[in-house]
Amino acid sequence: MISHQLIVVGGGLAGLRAAIEAKDAGVDVAIISQVHPGRSHSGAAQGGVNAALANHPDASDDSPQKHAFDTVKGSDYLADQPHALQMTTDAVPAIYELEHMGCPFSRFDDGRIAQRPFGGAGYPRTCYGADKTGHYMLHVLVEQAYKRAIAMYVEWFVCRLIVEDGACRGVVAYNMTKGGFEEFRGEAVIMATGGAGRTYSNTSNAVISTGGGAAMAYHAGVPLKDMEFVQFHPTTLFTTHILMTEGCRGEGGYLLNKDGERFMAKYAPKAMELAPRDITSRSIQTEINEGRGIDGKSYVYLDLRHLGAEKLAERLPGTRDLAIHFEGVDPVYEPIPIQPGQHYSMGGIDTDVDGRTVMPGLLAAGECACVSVHGANRLGGNSLLETVVFGRRAGAAAARDILGRERGAAAPQGDGAAAAAVEAQVAELAGREGSEDAYAVRQEMTEVMRIHFGIYRDEAAMKTGVDALLALKTRLKKAKLRHTGRVWNIDMIRTMELEGMLDVALATASGALVRTESRGSHARTDYETRDDERWLKHTLAFYQGDDPPRLDYKAVTMGLFEPQERKY
Repeated sequence: MISHQLIVVGGGLAGLRAAIEAKDAGVDVAIISQVHPGRSHSGAAQGGVNAALANHPDASDDSPQKHAFDTVKGSDYLADQPHALQMTTDAVPAIYELEHMGCPFSRFDDGRIAQRPFGGAGYPRTCYGADKTGHYMLHVLVEQAYKRAIAMYVEWFVCRLIVEDGACRGVVAYNMTKGGFEEFRGEAVIMATGGAGRTYSNTSNAVISTGGGAAMAYHAGVPLKDMEFVQFHPTTLFTTHILMTEGCRGEGGYLLNKDGERFMAKYAPKAMELAPRDITSRSIQTEINEGRGIDGKSYVYLDLRHLGAEKLAERLPGTRDLAIHFEGVDPVYEPIPIQPGQHYSMGGIDTDVDGRTVMPGLLAAGECACVSVHGANRLGGNSLLETVVFGRRAGAAAARDILGRERGAAAPQGDGAAAAAVEAQVAELAGREGSEDAYAVRQEMTEVMRIHFGIYRDEAAMKTGVDALLALKTRLKKAKLRHTGRVWNIDMIRTMELEGMLDVALATASGALVRTESRGSHARTDYETRDDERWLKHTLAFYQGDDPPRLDYKAVTMGLFEPQERKY
């Protein structure tokens, strides 16, 4: 057994920022991560991070309140408005803190942090480091974690929460390099495990973005909130679904159909290519569905040629590199074939503004959590912001809880029963007859989600999709391990995590089927309008074993901005 006061699961931006805050408060904290923190999926974020610094000449009167309005409007009014304002208020000091830590943001000529336009924003407020912003931020926080000598357990796979007397007391994790399962005991746990993109086949997410943290909390009795709201990024490479940053359009890139038409003029005449992501993705998909894809195929063009080689080298070097190596297209000379791809989970573990869940001792931050600040659609640039703002707040809250307890009130040490239970589960998997292939089940799940719960949805298709997911859950019970070795058993990890992936997918599917409206990313062809009278509320999904989740609802917190029609 390994013991620390605070266990942070996940070494991306949210986990690192939480651990740094707790460590600075005097808490003994450890990070557990499947990969080295510098390889976390946060590093794939390219275009920038939002804050109302008002550095851009066209943003001299920007403010956190205006940033909050854009965020709430972008969310299609499903965001909890005080939480959105908290995020945008915390944004400015968060960016300056990163700057002082050494984050190499791009600069205007006067030395101030550069800011570019992003979709759905009234002002150019997206701070950036070329098109590698997440990478820069991530490595700065990795350095800060090393500076503080924060304990890091790298290449460990966390598979279960330890819950005793209704409170979270730690986690069970698999040691990839040495084999075996270990209990990590603590007074609090922060889940910071990222999104669930890998439940879809057409995702921009990394292989480790499985929704595992959300699934563990869900299985332990914590509700998942607003899981039906799944963001499809407008511009991912046609062949591989690798992200082409929104910064491409922020710098002036065009979207073109087969006729060479900048078709966004039909859908968002003022914002054009800088409409919010849900609107832009639907517009692209409509062009494709109506036969105006390039050569009749399922992609359109992202055209950067008019920006010129010098600007691409300065502002979008990573984009050019990715397009050349993964699509065989040099954007200096050729337009880039793109289509929308699954990108982000607006929903997640239900938390308050400080990351606390309904379970004592369990907190969450980042994409695996739902505060909610993104509502039905996240604005580009707000995800990186969410990680550092709510990572810090969760770390501070956990530290206050731990340090506020009386001495001697630490979590009990345990008897190893939790780890033994997981060992028994693995033994059962290894000993099955095994008539089903777990990898086939996984592939079918990702296709079900792509086909039945994509950009456009309708009742008949979603009912078919829910039934298919339930059938896959049954089939998974007949799958066995292909490999039974103890060290680096990736087969075991992929098989164990699949149960949680299916349950997270089913929570997404079930919430989508019941929500009879179109709001943000949830676009139904059979209910085409937003219905504030019936559906201005959050969905809560509660785990029900083999059955679909029990759904409940709670009110959206309003108070700042009255809902209005979204026009861009």
